[in-house]
Order: sequence, then C-alpha cells, then structure tokens
Amino acid sequence: MAQNRLMESRVGRNNQRYGAKGERLVAGVVPLSADKTKVLMIQSAGPGGWVLPKGGWETDESTAQQAACREAWEEAGVICTVQKDLGLIPDMRPKTLVTAQAPKASYQFFEVTVDREETEWPEMHKRKRQWVDYDQAATALANRPELLEALNRSSLRR
Repeated sequence: MAQNRLMESRVGRNNQRYGAKGERLVAGVVPLSADKTKVLMIQSAGPGGWVLPKGGWETDESTAQQAACREAWEEAGVICTVQKDLGLIPDMRPKTLVTAQAPKASYQFFEVTVDREETEWPEMHKRKRQWVDYDQAATALANRPELLEALNRSSLRR
C-alpha cells in the first residue's frame, strides 16, 4: 500500500469517525523490532511520559489499518507493515476523566513491524522516540490500561 507521507500532521476532529454509541474511533500501532524484543514508544504530546502511536481514524481512510499507519508516520516517523490485528479495546478511563475534550473512545490496535525509521517526520519537534523492552514499556504504560492491553496482546517477547 502506498502511503502518502506528508510532513504535516493532521489536526482537529472535523473528519473524525465515531462509533454507534458516539465513541471516538482511535487506531494505533504496537511497533515491534524484527526480532520482537523491543517496542518503539513515543513521547506523549501532553503530560504522561511515553505512549504508543495512535490517533483518530478519519473519514477519508477506508480502514483503521490505514489510520494506524498514518499515525505511526506522523508521531513516530516510521514506515510500517501491519502483521496482526490486535482487536478492539474499550476505553478504560473512569467516567470522571471523560470530557468533551477527551470523549470516550474505542481503540483498535495493530501489531506492526518497522520497515524504516525516517530522520525527519511531522511531529519530530514535539516527540522523541525510543526502543524499549517489555518491562520498560509496561512500566511506562501502567497508567494507560488501554495501551498496556494492546502491548500485552502483541507478540513482544517478555
């Protein structure tokens, strides 16, 4: 699949897809090294340390896979190949954290292999990236249960 690699990130939620219950549809990746011993994590745009690349699935993307690979490019600067659908993961935040700015979401994650890491990417000025092992990733994602669930569904070696 040819990816268009714009040097600019999409912003806003005008083209955001929503599910039947009004939940925001979010697509993400668990980017693994070829030997499956490391996962690529990125700095969160907000507070919260290190996360997995993810973002809204938009109306001009025919599949969640497309959206997930676009997010991997925009946020982590990687070209990737989907290996496995890790399935749907519900939003696990307490109701008190669900707001108009952070509406309830449904996550669809994909295990991907990183084909190439580019030296320049759309969000390079606001996000660093780093390869970590399972224990480091699990610790970093302890307060993000939906991301930890995606990590645990992947074939990353523990």
